[in-house]
Amino acid sequence: MAVCIAILTKDNCPLYLTCENTEDSLKMHFLVHTSIDVIEEKLNSTKAANDPRDLYLGQLYPNEDYRIFGYVTNTKIKFVVLESVSHPIKDGDIRQLFSKIHSSYISLVCNPFYVPGDPINSVPFKKSISGLLRSNYLSSRVS
Repeated sequence: MAVCIAILTKDNCPLYLTCENTEDSLKMHFLVHTSIDVIEEKLNSTKAANDPRDLYLGQLYPNEDYRIFGYVTNTKIKFVVLESVSHPIKDGDIRQLFSKIHSSYISLVCNPFYVPGDPINSVPFKKSISGLLRSNYLSSRVS
């Protein structure tokens, strides 16, 4: 089950971070920032090796409580998802989650009033992402 979703700029500044549990927000923020080095390493080591159209980086690293996954857009915007080890998600479901996050981000960027690089304060975007976290939470409880 995904417990945190973060969006970072190409310069690794946080644009958006939301967590299922607000008490763990600082811990999640720390884990997202520790994943930046792994993302940069994967981007630099796989430039020629992998298909450039594959934006999914896969599992960045496991932690005792969470598994951290990464995704990078063509414009180098980074998406990071933290998943609880106690309620794992299938790889295909993680890919689908990233695809939905990317679609929500595209809708945000298409808004003429949004300035790229500014922190994300859009209510529809926040509702969309919180809906993804909630639906992911509910689907993991059912299975």
